[in-house]
Amino acid sequence: MEHRRDPRGALVRPYAVTRGRTEPLQDIALEAVLVAGPTQIAESRFAGHDKHRIAMVCEGRPESLAEIAAYTRLPLGVARVLVADMVAEGLLTLQTAAPATGYEERMEMLGRVLSGLREL
Repeated sequence: MEHRRDPRGALVRPYAVTRGRTEPLQDIALEAVLVAGPTQIAESRFAGHDKHRIAMVCEGRPESLAEIAAYTRLPLGVARVLVADMVAEGLLTLQTAAPATGYEERMEMLGRVLSGLREL
């Protein structure tokens, strides 16, 4: 049986999802760890389809911003805006990102994240 994709999905432009915003409310690093608990999942149902999908990805297991974008197939800029909104609204919990390390260690970690995204 062939799975058909909803053709309306291709018609929604990224700026429509974020209501024209391109900058997040707060800067969230690609490797920042986010999680959603049961109450946050329940509340996300009323926040819109995309926010609920993001919350479901983070249900019960921490995910990075980069992973959220990959799993939801949202452009990274769109995911960054939505995730920042969700953190501000209390729909996601932002856990400490990568430990404070030197420049080289952070660049190495970002390289690994980028490599992982390319493999998806």
